[in-house]
Amino acid sequence: MTRPARKSVGDARNQLPALLAEAEKGRATVITRHGRSIAAIVPVADLERGEPQRALTALAGSGKGLWGRNSTRTLRRLRDEWNR
Repeated sequence: MTRPARKSVGDARNQLPALLAEAEKGRATVITRHGRSIAAIVPVADLERGEPQRALTALAGSGKGLWGRNSTRTLRRLRDEWNR
């Protein structure tokens, strides 16, 4: 599977007809804002055959202990690293 093309919001706005034509040909495009992915234009066939979105409720509480015993101290240490 090839990687989808990436376009900024401004480029996507200006090139929407071309991006829709690419989707008709089976090619997806990821729309970015400030370098972060925010949306995608995908062929409808890909969307229809994809899995339905799963509920996130099963993940509730799964991060317990992720930051160690003292999460405040760990996060403070990580923030201090960024300020160096």
